[in-house]
Amino acid sequence: MAQDGSEELRVGQARGPYDIDALATRPQELENSHLDLGSVLVPVVEGGQVTVEMSEAHQPQNVYLVTPIGRISVSAFAAPKSPGMWREVVRELAGSLRDDGAATSVEDGHWGREVVADKDGVTHRFIGVDGPRWLVRCVGSGPTANADDLARLSRAVLAETVVRRGSEPFPPRDPLPIVLPPVLAEQVAAAQQQMFADPAAGQDPQAAPADQAPAAGNDADSTEEPGPVAGGALDQVAHATVYGDNTYRDDADTAVADAADAPPASEPPASDPAADTADDDDPQPPSSGSAMQRFLRRR
Repeated sequence: MAQDGSEELRVGQARGPYDIDALATRPQELENSHLDLGSVLVPVVEGGQVTVEMSEAHQPQNVYLVTPIGRISVSAFAAPKSPGMWREVVRELAGSLRDDGAATSVEDGHWGREVVADKDGVTHRFIGVDGPRWLVRCVGSGPTANADDLARLSRAVLAETVVRRGSEPFPPRDPLPIVLPPVLAEQVAAAQQQMFADPAAGQDPQAAPADQAPAAGNDADSTEEPGPVAGGALDQVAHATVYGDNTYRDDADTAVADAADAPPASEPPASDPAADTADDDDPQPPSSGSAMQRFLRRR
């Protein structure tokens, strides 16, 4: 990843993933285009939605951008000062996926090697980039018929992702902490209470939705400030959905995920055609993020 310090580096130039300390763009400018997860700021996708997957212990496990063509997740990990950790991870991940029975290949992408695993009609693509004391990994999963489009969209998301490494020491390969936005954390806490009260609730995608509260300012009689832009990051977070562990995964997808269990080569989210298909009767307006715009221009 080359970032020329001689000129101003700003989000929107498709030159990421960016280190937040090298950016001229302030985090406040990304409020409606990016999902701020603490260690990573991920551009939301127009027409998509945010989902949180809970573990068996009812703790947040994965945050996904659910799009009409598949799911995307972005995570950051601690890395040594010297680059090259992703190359090691690629070898380990590819071998683990092959052992699990997935048809696995290593392809050359924009940042170097990408691991692609195909199993039972689902394609999982792992894209990694070494940064200054961090490694960021993007995983795109969806029906194999959408694999090429999803690959382009995953790269577009990663190209506008921002990494906030922080100064705390972490052993190499340790995940950097994920901090949910306050609104999303409240929704997760409510879902946790419901799951503890009714363990079966987390297994039903309709049982633990966190999108019941209307966005602030949508009441015509309200005197408060207008609510978030429809389709933007704030709106998607306000209408996020919390699901129980493995709600999205069928047996084949769970096997692929289990083969990549050790970070940073872990957890390829599975595809659910019902969730990955946009609702034609209720289309989402564009957000101010740039990832989908760039994707559509390049199709």
